[in-house]
Parts: sequence; C-alpha cells; structure tokens
Amino acid sequence: MKTIIIGTRGSDLALWQANYTKDRLASIGIDAELKIIKTQGDKILNLRLDKLEGKGFFTKELEEELLNGTIDVAVHSHKDLPTTNPPGLTIAAVTEREDPSELLLILKDCVDVTQKLSLKKGAMVGTSSNRRKAQLLALRPDLNIEDLRGNVPTRIQKLRDEDYDAILLAKAGVNRLNIDLSEFHVEVVDTTELVPAPAQGALAIQIRENDTELFSVLQQLNDQATAEEISVERKVLNLFEGGCHMPLGCYCKKENGLFEVWTSKAETDEDFPDRLFLRTASTEGLAEKIVSKFSADRKFPSKVFISREIGEHSYFRKALAKHHIEMDGRSLIRTFPIVNILDPFFLKNVDWIFFSSRNGVEYFFKLNPVLSKKVKFGVVGRGSEDTLRKFGHLADFVGESGDITEVAEEFAKLVHGQTVMFPRAQDSLQSIQKSLGEDTKVVDLPIYETVTEDNIDGTAAEVLIFTSPSNVEAYFVDNLLEPEQQVIAIGNSTGKKFEEMGVKYILPYSPDEIGLAEAVFGIEVK
Repeated sequence: MKTIIIGTRGSDLALWQANYTKDRLASIGIDAELKIIKTQGDKILNLRLDKLEGKGFFTKELEEELLNGTIDVAVHSHKDLPTTNPPGLTIAAVTEREDPSELLLILKDCVDVTQKLSLKKGAMVGTSSNRRKAQLLALRPDLNIEDLRGNVPTRIQKLRDEDYDAILLAKAGVNRLNIDLSEFHVEVVDTTELVPAPAQGALAIQIRENDTELFSVLQQLNDQATAEEISVERKVLNLFEGGCHMPLGCYCKKENGLFEVWTSKAETDEDFPDRLFLRTASTEGLAEKIVSKFSADRKFPSKVFISREIGEHSYFRKALAKHHIEMDGRSLIRTFPIVNILDPFFLKNVDWIFFSSRNGVEYFFKLNPVLSKKVKFGVVGRGSEDTLRKFGHLADFVGESGDITEVAEEFAKLVHGQTVMFPRAQDSLQSIQKSLGEDTKVVDLPIYETVTEDNIDGTAAEVLIFTSPSNVEAYFVDNLLEPEQQVIAIGNSTGKKFEEMGVKYILPYSPDEIGLAEAVFGIEVK
C-alpha cells in the first residue's frame, strides 16, 4: 500500500494523536507521514467556542483536505466532531478510549480541602466548556467560571501565570502528553460526578468513503468496545441536535455485560443540569429512551419523601426545586455516641480508617483522635467524603458505586495485608469488613447507636427514599406503602430490607445527592 498522508492540527495534543496513529499503522505494516493543517478553531483565539459559527471548527479544514484528496486520513479528538459526517467521508476506526475523567488543577495557595473539590470559596476557574461550567456550578455555585482558550500546554501556562485559581481539563489529553503536574494540587473529577462530553477520550480516524482498501486495513485499529459505547453517546448528542457548545454530558460504559449510561443536560451554561442514570442489557433504542426522559412535557413526581434532613442549599434540593417537586425530609432515627474517649493505643498501628456513613465520620472526629500522618481514609460514598473534608482530611478511597459488594471488592484489593479500623454504628451489617481477606487485620470500633423514633407520620409522596435499614424499620412500624408509591433505597443493606418485605425498589448508582437526583429524574409518574 502507498504511503498514507495523515492530516492533523499543529497542537501538541493533535500531533500526539497523529503520531500515535502513524505508529499504529506502522505496527500493521503501513507507512505514513504527517501534514499539518490550521483550522478555524486554531486561528480565532479571541472568541468563546460557542460564539464561533456552526459546528466542527477544529475539524472542517481537515475534512476539506480529505475530500480534495490532499490527505488520506484525518485524526480527530472524537468529541470535536459533528455527529454527522460530510457527504463522502466516514469514520473508519475508533481507538481504545483513554480515561474520560476530568482533571481540576488548582494553584496550591488556592486549595481548601474542607470544600468540595478542594477549591477555596469564590475561586476563579478557567474552562471554555459550557458542559463543564453548568455541572461545576451545580456542585459549587460560589465559583467564578471564566473563559479559557488555547491548547493544553497554553492553558496550563495561564494557570501557572495565575490568570486563574484553577482550570478544568480532560484527563485524556494530560495523560497523552505526559505533563508533570506536581506544582499544582490535582483533583480527579470522576465521570459519575462530572459527566464527560460524548466520545471524550476516544480518537476518530476519518477517511474518504470510497477508499474501501484503506477502510478494510483500518479495521485492525478499530476498538469495537469503545465504538459501541460512544455510538450511544453520539446518538444522544445527535437526537438533542447539540453541537460542541450544548451543556450536554453523556458517558456510556459496559460493565458486567450491561450498558451503564450517565447523562447531564442543561439549557444554558448557568442553568442547573438534569441528571439521569440508566442501566440496560442492550443499546437498541437506548439513546431514544434517554432523550425521551428529558422531554419538556414529561410528568414528574409532585412530592418526594426522604428519611434524612436535607440542607437548604443542597444539590438534591435544587435538583427537585427545578421541577417544582416538593420535599418532605425528616430523619426517623436518632443517634447517640457510645464511646466518649478513644484510647490512643487503638490507633497505634492503623493503616486505614474506613467510614460507611456520615455519622461514623462525625462521631469519630468528636473523639479528637490523634492520627499518624501515614493513616489513609476510605469512605463508602461522596456524602461521607464531603463530611470527612469538613475535618480537613481527603479520602484516599471513595466507593463510587451504590452497590456495597462492588465497593467492598475494590477496597479489599487496596488494603490487602494492612490494618483497617472501622468506626461504625452498633447495628452495622459490616459488609466491607466481611469482604476483607484473612491477612487484613480489622480493628472494630462501634462508636454510636441508632434509636428509632415513635409514632412516625406517613407520607402521601409518590417517591419514598430511605437512607438506612433503621429508617425503613422505623417507618413501617406505623405505615404501609401505597400501591402508587415508588421506593428508592440508598445502599444494598437498605435494599435488602425491601427485598424481605417483597417490595420493588430503585438503587441509585451512587449513594449520594447526585445519585438521588438521577434516580428521581428517571422515575416515570403516570
């Protein structure tokens, strides 16, 4: 086969992508050379991306050269591509996806670990993405988001020059360029917290449609699993008729034979986004189902009950208020400390401390523990992580999934052969402890007990959310579930209570306010 000419933009990241493709082609016996092409997005640096005309401002010129025959292959960051190919062009291959998470780079003197994402109050954050801005403001409405343009090294230099307190970047680009970030505080923002752009982290190899020989050869570079996942995300984008500047995040991954999809969509970059999580066995009709949930005329529950007090400015309260959903938030249990003094000997050889609830964190730190610097912290979800932050500590392990079995397996691998302390409720099911290997030492520390309230009033809410097994027990002493009421259970142990009662329930993906918002948004009311 003749030498293939690869068209690419001239940025460091685009050149990495093109050279990566060149190396992959060489591995299957195909010679290639690069041709650098300037695009509209490279030339116009004084305008916000959403102010540029049309879509594909980083891809249009490359596609024109392809059609004119001056290049044979164009390599794109897949998320920059419009959802439909120009007539005569096709995507021949999609590479294996790089980590699609976001990175928050923070100047070290702007760090405040007691705040969510470790950003000081009112910090100025640079990003040119409406998707990132909408989701970031939902998590931290106090932040000031300012436009940030330029390639990855340019953006990092602007942070170094203190034009911003922090910047948000795709982790994939930073990984590919192997950039040293040791001068900054780096927070990895997981895909379940900030949903990536459709196809983020994947490369698209585009060719002429009639170049059938090249198409056939490039199938050797095509990653079928990535192609299947991003086709869902791209179809969602297409059905919403969204371009790069729509505040839309969509991320699909296949886990244990099932497709898991997170979607975040806002009307504008300052609008509070709606969040949806779906898990399904097939991609057939999946994108259409996702988009239908965001329909303007769909019905929402009028009232939601939750067995926990919810703060006035909480994420979950705002997610419900957006759709005029009333909230009845009240805890059905009271908690009391059962330990008042903590013997320092207890903490002597502890490597990890694991918290399975916010109460566990609160009661542990009320004991004023003297901790060695080597101690690491594990938490069962982001709610416990946020509570840990209030005491000035960052979690080294966060169980993102609401499935405690998955969390336990993940944590067990991490602490193999070490000593782990578990400050817990007296009646805790100890699911994590039971999953640890025999060579992992457990230091058991029951530090509080729960007592259920008496004479609890029922609720007429269409959706009932229960935050613990104790709350389930407390509610159903005096109340029954009405046929039209639907149940959300936080965590497997709460879900098991409903299984014992023969009641169907929804398990949010993550046991936190984002997970709850996703679960309520997904509920259909007749």
